[in-house]
Amino acid sequence: MSEENTHIEKTVILQKYLELDQRGAIIAEYVWIDGTGNLRSKGRTLRKKISSVDQLPEWNFDGSSTNQAPGHDSDIYLKPVAFYPDPFRRGDNIVVLAECFNNDGTPNKFNHRHEAAKLFKAHKDEEIWFGLEQEYTLFDSYDNVYGWPKGGYPAPQGPYYCGVGAGKVYARDVIEAHYRACLYAGINLSGINAEVMPSQWEFQVGPCTGIEMGDQLWMARYFLHRTAEEFGVKISFHPKPLKGDWNGAGCHTNVSTKNMRLPGGMKYIDEAIEKLSKRHNEHIKLYGADNEQRLTGRHETASMTTFSAGVANRGASIRIPRSVAKEGYGYFEDRRPASNIDPYLVTGIMCETVCGAIEDANMSKEFERESS
Repeated sequence: MSEENTHIEKTVILQKYLELDQRGAIIAEYVWIDGTGNLRSKGRTLRKKISSVDQLPEWNFDGSSTNQAPGHDSDIYLKPVAFYPDPFRRGDNIVVLAECFNNDGTPNKFNHRHEAAKLFKAHKDEEIWFGLEQEYTLFDSYDNVYGWPKGGYPAPQGPYYCGVGAGKVYARDVIEAHYRACLYAGINLSGINAEVMPSQWEFQVGPCTGIEMGDQLWMARYFLHRTAEEFGVKISFHPKPLKGDWNGAGCHTNVSTKNMRLPGGMKYIDEAIEKLSKRHNEHIKLYGADNEQRLTGRHETASMTTFSAGVANRGASIRIPRSVAKEGYGYFEDRRPASNIDPYLVTGIMCETVCGAIEDANMSKEFERESS
């Protein structure tokens, strides 16, 4: 029997167990970010339906197995911050997003949400919105780009972006399943598309306000990994998963404050871009690992070493959409962040730079300290 047929048979067998009555019990899958920027999760049984995050108990795990604590003092505590309907178990079951804390009550050094939340609270009057465009690449179980010829390459880039048809699009079943899972869970997934490199895709989350942006992107990533797992597909968020004349993967960050969204908002967009130009290097440090492999000035990217901005220019650090320039208000797009960013770092320093005074900006120093 083929591997594919075996997988189908197992799925059919599993279904009869998923339909069993849980006798009033609720399964809560706790999700957290580990010390390598990857996701971990584990489930527990609760005895009643959850209607508020305050009803969720704190929990703990072995941080020495996740690169978050030494073996002699390994307990890391999980503090729930948000929960979502579980698209895999369904019913009243939930997926819980949790922050990580050390046993002395301080945030674990890989918990970047904690500092970002403080910034958004301080600048809540700005009503800052974000929209993140998450690119990613599919690999098979043998670490080959999914669907590519074994030992070879597909035709050059050109027909794949937003492509339709066999030979142009790969693993649409995974993408459709992920789309529905996110919508079921209440994630504000605003769209999807096939990307320039074959077997590279993108989903967009937003607009979301403040800390909710990071929460929703992390959960959308979790749902992607879980969905792809069922299809035997691996997900890569590396910004340059394949060397050569192939596009890298980014996480373009769209930003808009209350004043930018009002008529005459272009003035505030220009002011924000000026502030960003003065902190280019500080932002780049928080914009993802191995990003220098992607930001080369080729393949629709700007140079990593030079800040630039332009209308409808996909080769600039900051792109102002043509419609925004015409109407005189709206948002701007930061094209520098890599696909493997921690969204709390990126949205946090963006809020600090755009909404705060340059001389008071210290988030990048704080996060560099926490990440060291």
